[in-house]
Amino acid sequence: MGEYEKPLPIPNEDTKPFWDSLKEHRLRIEKCCQCGQFRFPPRIICPYCMSLESEWVEVKGEGTVYSFTVVHHAYTPAYEGALPYVVAIVELEEGIRLVTNIVGCKPEQVEIGMRVELTFEDVTPEFTLHRFRPVTL
Repeated sequence: MGEYEKPLPIPNEDTKPFWDSLKEHRLRIEKCCQCGQFRFPPRIICPYCMSLESEWVEVKGEGTVYSFTVVHHAYTPAYEGALPYVVAIVELEEGIRLVTNIVGCKPEQVEIGMRVELTFEDVTPEFTLHRFRPVTL
């Protein structure tokens, strides 16, 4: 594995369980213990019922492309070799939306409403990122 040069997120106390789950090739999302709503990004207080109690629940990692854009210009040199690439918002079956990249197809093949599934990219020994690819039937 070559050295990963793109910027990485900086986990904090609230987001650490999310990033740790990705290292295990699992996707866990915070869920309110009182009202049952999933929430992302994670936060201390449930925005739906104001409860302070939550748990991290593993989700399937399947959903649809809610929105996307194709990036054709590298804003930093680290992205030049990746052009063009897709930045998307994927709506999971559980109703939450994640910002991610779509991989495994050409950018011009991505469509709103396209079914996608989770895949993982181990970018460093310490860090794994979530990506989504088209569901193959």
